[in-house]
Amino acid sequence: MATSKQVEGSSFSGMNQTVNESIERDEEEKGNQSPLSFKSLLWHGGSVYDAWFSCASNQVAQVLLTLPYSFSQLGMLSGIIFQVFYGIIGSWTAYLISILYVEYRSRKEKENVSFKNHVIQWFEVLDGLLGPYWKAAGLAFNCTFLLFGSVIQLIACARIWSFLGLGMTTYTAWYLTIAALLHGQVEGVQHSGPTKMVLYFTGATNILYTFGGHAVTVEIMDAMWKPRKFELIYLIATLYVFTLTIPSATAVYWAFGDQLLSHSNAFSLLPTNGWRTTAVVLMLIHQFITFGFACTPLYFVWEKVIGMHETKSMCLRALARLPVVIPIWFLAIIFPFFGPINSAVGALLVSFTVYIIPSLAHMLTFRSASARQNAAEKLPIFLPSWAAMYVVNSFIVVWVLVIGFGFGGWASMANFIKQVDTFGLFAKCYQCPSQGPATPHH
Repeated sequence: MATSKQVEGSSFSGMNQTVNESIERDEEEKGNQSPLSFKSLLWHGGSVYDAWFSCASNQVAQVLLTLPYSFSQLGMLSGIIFQVFYGIIGSWTAYLISILYVEYRSRKEKENVSFKNHVIQWFEVLDGLLGPYWKAAGLAFNCTFLLFGSVIQLIACARIWSFLGLGMTTYTAWYLTIAALLHGQVEGVQHSGPTKMVLYFTGATNILYTFGGHAVTVEIMDAMWKPRKFELIYLIATLYVFTLTIPSATAVYWAFGDQLLSHSNAFSLLPTNGWRTTAVVLMLIHQFITFGFACTPLYFVWEKVIGMHETKSMCLRALARLPVVIPIWFLAIIFPFFGPINSAVGALLVSFTVYIIPSLAHMLTFRSASARQNAAEKLPIFLPSWAAMYVVNSFIVVWVLVIGFGFGGWASMANFIKQVDTFGLFAKCYQCPSQGPATPHH
């Protein structure tokens, strides 16, 4: 989106023009340093295509396997509606984050701040625009979300990894769809959902989590040659993800119905064959890729805390990152049930990290008339009114706070506690047939 002079004759207009030209020159220099070649097609991370691959591959990973489970809790109609609804809201808040990034960078450029050899992160944007308390909130929610996101799965500076990751989820999604349709409906299949409020809101928050994968938006933008071109990337990535999530979840729920209520992993209900084995292997590989994506911002935060962010020695940086990796693996061993974790993380962390905080931050950043007049970005064509922007952002804050965090938090934690009580911690075999006389309670 092009920069704008909101008010003719403003004393800031000349400065804004100079700053924007400086940003564009820096972006052009980054682009000129990356000539088109076979290597750059696979290994560079600055183009709009790289950003799209990063957004799309990072948005859907293991959640693909739990969406049929969510449909069994929500029912077919609610499942589809929530996917579309949260997909649109997620795209909107990703757009807000991109606006705040450009605003932050524009203001810092006026102060002659250089970002060479420095990766801008979301908490720094909040700090620069709103102060240290917002920085603390951003760090707390974002880092905790990425920690658990790494348990259950940024900058994709190598396009080949994002391309492969997206290819793997695409294969798995269409395998689930085709395999379920070929399998057909099981005998006596029932589609009774929704039946309980706790299940309904657990399923809804799992979908909230599905479309809340833009906690790394700032890092992806900062890696782009021309970050201003990010504005529609997340929306287009979400539209592509719809082609994966809606058909697969619908088909598997159609085939197995209420059986999914006790099988949060869709693989467990499909017959074992070469196609299924391939999908399992590809998803495992993709998990390692997304694990790296989610860990990268945590690494950067940790490196900045201990003063090693600009260290060029890869060995030292690798050693410095061990305190980040070890707790993640430990938590993954403790809690082997990623379906309920998805819902809990969605309600308690994603709701604030990528929905509530960006909406509030945007409203507060542009609360004054001077801030609105000298904003680095224009209002969107489809919503050319600051009042309308505030209405939309306020609706998102209230909806996600009440439905996502409130009801969703209650339901997902109740379900999570039930899983711990049923299977215990450090479970050797999760959702396997009981070997003893005791049976799991429901």
